[in-house]
Amino acid sequence: MDRSIPMLLIGLIFGGGIGFAVAASQGVTLDGHDHADPAHHGHAAAASHDHATPYVLPSGADAPTLAIDLQPDPASGWNLRIDTTGFRFSPQNASRAHIPGEGHAHVYVNGRKVGRVYGQWVHLADMPEGDVTVEVTLNANDHRPLVVGDTPLSATATIAN
Repeated sequence: MDRSIPMLLIGLIFGGGIGFAVAASQGVTLDGHDHADPAHHGHAAAASHDHATPYVLPSGADAPTLAIDLQPDPASGWNLRIDTTGFRFSPQNASRAHIPGEGHAHVYVNGRKVGRVYGQWVHLADMPEGDVTVEVTLNANDHRPLVVGDTPLSATATIAN
């Protein structure tokens, strides 16, 4: 069952920030709204919501890390685990100003963004047939990609489906 509808209803019932924070804490977004697509933003919004300019973090022992693991789900689809250090998921601050050390992840399947993630685990249903590449990027609250030194904080895994 698609969790988006019940979570959206909770958001509508509680209204405003509280309800949508509940939905976001469950990893639910209203995707269909692709933040990488400038057509979804007015001209003024795009200027303050710039995804192209990465947030560059210094290299070193305190720099965030990212690793992913994909395992087949016994019932259907795949379970994606997102492991990070030096980073925490922050659904309550999504689309707000950057705060060092926090943000969210973007998940891509075969190069197509499938959603934002605000926690360690995600179920990926209805994967395409054949070899599938899953990429996860860590992003600041304001959606800018995070980069350590000159290396984007991203991880990929390929599965034969």
